[in-house]
Amino acid sequence: MNATRLFAFAVLWSFSFGSSGPATAQDDMARKAPTSEQPTAQQIPSAVPSDIFTPKGRIITPPISDPHRTGVHTNYKIFVPEGHGISSAVTDFTFAETPASMACVYKVGPTYPGCNPATGGTKHATGGWGAIAVVEAYHDPNIASDLAFFDAHFGLPAAKLQVVYANSSFGTLGGAFSLPLSASCSGVPVNGNFLGWDLEESLDAEWAHAMAPAAKIIVVEACTQNLEDLLYAEEVAGIEVAAAGGGVVSNSWGYPESCASDPSCNGGWGGSQVNDDNYFYRDHWAQTTYLASAGDSGSEVLFPSASPWVVSVGGTTVNRDSSGNFQNESCWSDSGGGPSAVEAWQSPPNILNGMGPWSAYQYETFGQNVRSTPDISFNADPASGVWVYDTDGTCTGFCTVGGTSVGSPAVAGIVNASNNRLGQASLANPWYDALENNLLYSQLNSHIAYTANFYDVKTGSNGHAAGPGYDQCTGIGSPRGHLGK
Repeated sequence: MNATRLFAFAVLWSFSFGSSGPATAQDDMARKAPTSEQPTAQQIPSAVPSDIFTPKGRIITPPISDPHRTGVHTNYKIFVPEGHGISSAVTDFTFAETPASMACVYKVGPTYPGCNPATGGTKHATGGWGAIAVVEAYHDPNIASDLAFFDAHFGLPAAKLQVVYANSSFGTLGGAFSLPLSASCSGVPVNGNFLGWDLEESLDAEWAHAMAPAAKIIVVEACTQNLEDLLYAEEVAGIEVAAAGGGVVSNSWGYPESCASDPSCNGGWGGSQVNDDNYFYRDHWAQTTYLASAGDSGSEVLFPSASPWVVSVGGTTVNRDSSGNFQNESCWSDSGGGPSAVEAWQSPPNILNGMGPWSAYQYETFGQNVRSTPDISFNADPASGVWVYDTDGTCTGFCTVGGTSVGSPAVAGIVNASNNRLGQASLANPWYDALENNLLYSQLNSHIAYTANFYDVKTGSNGHAAGPGYDQCTGIGSPRGHLGK
């Protein structure tokens, strides 16, 4: 592994966040835990490389994305450009990334000069099959209209959208190799706009669709953000994706491993992290792959991102010149990543109790006997954030959004559109195996495939320095094209 260097920048704001009262707002290079519930304001460091343009503005972290909270949180931040409001009716900030510019950077759509957000038009990604399920907490009543507006604005094909309430109508789920799960509601979950979950839902649906426009988008809404409800929704997502013929499940939420077995962190849930791994591979495995955001607090390790059965998505900064032309990617300083304190190699191997030959992609590659995150990365820096359209709470139109919450649904779309249909087991040989991660890591030491299919991010740090090959900020790197995904 690469030697680590800790960047000790800390930039914090406070702001008023709708009806939910005071909330924290943090710069993307925040490192210090707050000394009180209301952090203080400081200046953004101004020194940047001369060939890279850094837009001026402030970064907002909604309450539900606060990395210092216990229990489940999302992984997004909002960038407010200098001279702009939090949101706008039109896409009026030329440095925010569009579906076309991201498709160009990651080579899953037509390439054009500079992959410039201002000039991409409708040069979008193509492809997709089956379904992409995004697992959310609470209900967003505007998700269908917001997604339709996003698609129409950017010239994307209309999404095939299905909204599923993960309520008690599905009965008791789980069991067998893990604890049984029950939903805490029987009807439509309550609206999640009071915590900011609605913006998360819009982000996930819009960017999964942007990267795989032909795939069905299934929004699975859990009753609450308590872990049992979210794991229940995970089971529902597996059922629905299997019914659609297979696909991908994306999770932009997570919780710190430090509270893995502490029910007070997770809404009273009594499971353990290693046992909770079972919800991500034992059921509905046929042609279904799971992804999760690595976190937004720098060198943190979150579950389910740390599960060996899940593709963990870290974060990069997309660097552009002052004209908006793409230059390169660097490690985003707040990207989650690091060694798991829970997921360890089992000797003798025991598939009921953790890592082993069935999840050996890191052990065989560089002899590591604990799970390390992330596996792959995508643009996450709010200052190079993406456009999201949401009208139910946090935003009143378009917002510029970053965080590894962008990466999980976007990479889910890229994996889906690659059409490899790997899942957790082979249809011909139905034993459990982490097939998507096996494929990703198998290319790491290939002279031709690795350099063609991935961008090796070698600069920046999240507390773990980026460097050649694998690192605990960007994993094996960021995707380039559909091959090898």
